[in-house]
Amino acid sequence: MNFLRKNWYYLGALLLVALAAALSFIWGEISTLRAMMLLSFMALLAHQFEEYAWPGGFPAVINLAVMPSGNKPDRYPLNRMTSLFVNVIFAYPFYLGSVIFCNQVWLGLGLVLFGMFQLGFHGIQINKKMQSIYNPGLFTAIVLFWPIGIYYMWYVADQNLSAWWMWPVGGAIAFAATFFGVYLPITHWFKDENSCYPFSPQEMARFRVEQKMNHLASNQQLVATPSSYSQGS
Repeated sequence: MNFLRKNWYYLGALLLVALAAALSFIWGEISTLRAMMLLSFMALLAHQFEEYAWPGGFPAVINLAVMPSGNKPDRYPLNRMTSLFVNVIFAYPFYLGSVIFCNQVWLGLGLVLFGMFQLGFHGIQINKKMQSIYNPGLFTAIVLFWPIGIYYMWYVADQNLSAWWMWPVGGAIAFAATFFGVYLPITHWFKDENSCYPFSPQEMARFRVEQKMNHLASNQQLVATPSSYSQGS
């Protein structure tokens, strides 16, 4: 288990390569729905690699920029156990279930909407916190999750594969997956300032999040401090 906590996103990258190779051989033999669900799972693996490995730094983004609290940013509120749960124990069955049951369009809609939600988190919330235009995970959200999601929604509508009720059900699934599969594990279930599962210094140093947040704080302090000219006027 300790090996998985440290290396799950590298193993995911290997799985991504294997799936890409396999998909190149079976592409014409599987349904479009199954192919789209496989592509969604591959997009997830690429997204996780971007967040944690290259450029990485997502643990520091959460603990220093999005939810700064306490004096142990290497493990609070996000720690390695939380990351393993959210990204593997929860996400893999969710995505693989959609591959297996690809004809359940309501489930597929929930899956692609869940991926598309990442753009709001990475593109708006995190960028606002860091006052940036990029953060780890944003690239794959834009170039993978959204194109796949848009094509999937167009396809099921164009082929008359979706009933009206599937759309709100899909939205509810995406919201529930975000709330119970991501938000609660980070903010409640595994949140522990004395966690035995800290991120390594190397993981925390990626993307230079601490330096960027310190620089941002210094700039804000300079703006907030009145100049000698304004004090004398």
